[in-house]
Amino acid sequence: MSKKLRFNDVLKKVLLSLLAGILLSWAFSEIAYFVLKTGETRPPKKVELTIPRGTAELVAQGRVASPIPSKMFFVVGDTLQVNNQDIVPHQFGALYIAAGSSASVLLDTAQNYAYSCSFCPSQYIGVAVNAPLDISTRLIGILQAGVPMGFLIALYTIFAVPSRKKLSV
Repeated sequence: MSKKLRFNDVLKKVLLSLLAGILLSWAFSEIAYFVLKTGETRPPKKVELTIPRGTAELVAQGRVASPIPSKMFFVVGDTLQVNNQDIVPHQFGALYIAAGSSASVLLDTAQNYAYSCSFCPSQYIGVAVNAPLDISTRLIGILQAGVPMGFLIALYTIFAVPSRKKLSV
């Protein structure tokens, strides 16, 4: 009977420790999620990039046209539309954008790209396409951290914390 009771005590400690580990992991994960929230938490959308008039002249002088970023971040499924308001045609990767027109590209693969870019002084632009961060990704992360943490708590409570039961002599 005492062996079964011991097993039940250990099982109870393990289950409570797993619950504690998952709850702690959930709390830390959610705090980090809200503090470090980035664009990956949004659904795919259409993103517009406008090349202002006079950009070709600025690039020829080695200057940066102000609204053009050096690196752009997207979510899988985003559509990047490049609007050319300049008086000369521009190129963005495989897109040829005639003066006064626009072109778009569907970003459907999570990857980092380095596109050739005629409207950037460096002649290239970094594009990061990330998988969207959804609830399943967050739950997997919580479980991947919470279960091992729970087992570590269980090991600690079983072996390092003395039992409260008094020994009879």
